[in-house]
Amino acid sequence: MLHHVELYVSRIDVSRAFWTGILTRTGWKQSARWQDGFTLVSGDGAYLTFVQVASRYQSHRYHRCAVGLNHLAFSVRSREEVDALKQYCIENNIPDLYADRYPFANGGKDYYALFIEDPDRIKVEFVVSG
Repeated sequence: MLHHVELYVSRIDVSRAFWTGILTRTGWKQSARWQDGFTLVSGDGAYLTFVQVASRYQSHRYHRCAVGLNHLAFSVRSREEVDALKQYCIENNIPDLYADRYPFANGGKDYYALFIEDPDRIKVEFVVSG
């Protein structure tokens, strides 16, 4: 089981609004917050920590197709939950990466998913299988 992931972000306030806004809709809760970061925890105890990147590293731009993290995928309970997240993204101008192929962008009718980007362009997936 995954214990935790720590991500460095370019703008902590923007990332906090994005990540808490969307993950609290799937049962995650903010468990810690400080000037340069915050932590969200899932119901099974796994957690994500987000930290403001130091100014000397601000010039390094992330790209999911370069070496490093490609995306984070979260399981959700139902297709209705995926659809509710899609609606939340529309209402909050969150980019849908494959809107023209939603909800079957992965190619199969049993893989119902939403693919979006966070403020630093990290791909985020919400999926229900079956």
